[in-house]
Amino acid sequence: MLLVLSSCSYKQKAMTNLEIIKSTYEGKNSEENGENLAKYVAENICWTEAKGFPYAGTYIGLESVTENVFNRLGSEWIDYKFSPEDYVANEDKVVAYGTYSGTYKKTKKYFEARVAHIWKLNNGKIISFEQFVDSKLVDEAIH
Repeated sequence: MLLVLSSCSYKQKAMTNLEIIKSTYEGKNSEENGENLAKYVAENICWTEAKGFPYAGTYIGLESVTENVFNRLGSEWIDYKFSPEDYVANEDKVVAYGTYSGTYKKTKKYFEARVAHIWKLNNGKIISFEQFVDSKLVDEAIH
């Protein structure tokens, strides 16, 4: 009797654009979300925070986004978070919408604001992010 053993190589299925974006919001904790973002972000990502938002502007590259957005959110707010309600995906775009919430450390004011994020991807890499938010509610918490 001849026994033939074959070595099957199992290729991991590539994540869809929707799965990639969900992984940046729905990890076990914010560290895992950040790791997933870093894993899928393009080197020259174009990241735009909405006009009127405290961190408004367009930042190029994850290092710039981390310095100008994430580090400030982490140091200036208590429990600042985005709670996604749902997603809409179409080819190279994914929209995540839901609610921001948090308490500004200096004023101790809590806020909630509706928000939408538009993500664009190319070949499994996030190439751009744009935020739309009711920034007046955020501004009221700061002042």
